[in-house]
Amino acid sequence: MKTLFKNCDIIATENGDFKVIKDGYLAVDGAFISYVGKSRPEGEFDAERDMSRHVLAPGLINCHCHSAMTLLRGVGSDLPLQKWLFDAVFPIEDRLTAKQVRTGSELAMLEMLSTGTTSFSDMYQDSRETIEAAIEAGMKANIHVPVLSFDPNESYADNVRAQNSLALAREFSNAAGGRVRAQFCVHAEYTCNEKIVRAYAEDCLKYGSMMHIHLSETKSEHDECVKKYGKTPAQWFKSLGAFDVPSSAAHCVWATPEDIDIFAENGVTVVHNPTSNLKLGSGIAPVSEMLKRGVNVTLGTDGAASNNNLNMFEEMHLAALIHKGFRCDPTIMTPHQILKMATVNGALQQGRADTGSLEAGKRADIIAISLDRPHMYPAFDDINMLIYSAQGGDVTMTMVDGRVLYENGEFKTIDAERVMFDARRAVSELYEG
Repeated sequence: MKTLFKNCDIIATENGDFKVIKDGYLAVDGAFISYVGKSRPEGEFDAERDMSRHVLAPGLINCHCHSAMTLLRGVGSDLPLQKWLFDAVFPIEDRLTAKQVRTGSELAMLEMLSTGTTSFSDMYQDSRETIEAAIEAGMKANIHVPVLSFDPNESYADNVRAQNSLALAREFSNAAGGRVRAQFCVHAEYTCNEKIVRAYAEDCLKYGSMMHIHLSETKSEHDECVKKYGKTPAQWFKSLGAFDVPSSAAHCVWATPEDIDIFAENGVTVVHNPTSNLKLGSGIAPVSEMLKRGVNVTLGTDGAASNNNLNMFEEMHLAALIHKGFRCDPTIMTPHQILKMATVNGALQQGRADTGSLEAGKRADIIAISLDRPHMYPAFDDINMLIYSAQGGDVTMTMVDGRVLYENGEFKTIDAERVMFDARRAVSELYEG
């Protein structure tokens, strides 16, 4: 199907940077963008859509989340990470059933689609449920089973999560035409051991896959690793081969200059999670230093238990502000850099060179944001408005591969009423049963 969007502002890409086309045209042919420009393209279209008082932007990419944790939204609030994780979160997660993980993942997808996220990188147990939900919903997703091992005597072959991860990587490495991908993941240095990580990293290299980890999220995690191994978490993972493949390191709040060199030299993507890091009191990642070294920095929400939402507009807004205030420098982070983190850089993190920007030939992963709101007028600079003024609720359309998944409050591929019913039942079972 050929669709023409007209009379809208478009955040397009030219020579690697964003440019705004006022009152422009964008054409979609099937799953791809076929034209972006100021003048009307030639040819006939099956549908024409007047998008006056809207801006079209690339779909947002949430590069680190735990989608099923929507069922734990706000659990353990105001606790430091280790106490939050081991005392509040893990006991509930131990009770989660596969069906509840499916429900929590679907609830997350409702939230993400309605706030402009077209693709996400997920880390959670029972990942098959999230994979199947993403396939049905029409979203893009890189899904990871987090590998943990608390028993130093456990063999790699006996590690259930590692073997489950391998099985899913074999079955879903390129599911739904590559729209959903199962990949590799180590939860963190403090939840795993050298033997398991080394063997698992070797398999990741053999499979030609990608690795996703938590790294240096808190000062105590970072310092304990140095005390235990004489290495920072980044140095530890590098020594075990985890960075021999395209890798993503979430948080990196306490990364040292030497760690940042490791990221730059090994092509490691850093996922900045500002809301979660602030709520848990973990600190502020040295993002400006990472960008100066050429590190690919992206954005993530983390899970709803430590955020409490999956709204990428909030992450962009906060990421744009905290570094300015922390460094007393209003020029240190620009709206263009922030939008790039949430789109182009996210596509690179996920290994999706065919998305992340609005250009002819790219996948039609597009969101529409209303400018017809009191807080969005006047819009002198659309990119500034998206970062500093826009709210997730301003999204009126979310499209993936040329297919509208959400529009004006209506979900096209997910039964929202059924998901909310299942979510209420899951919460009752988890907390009231």
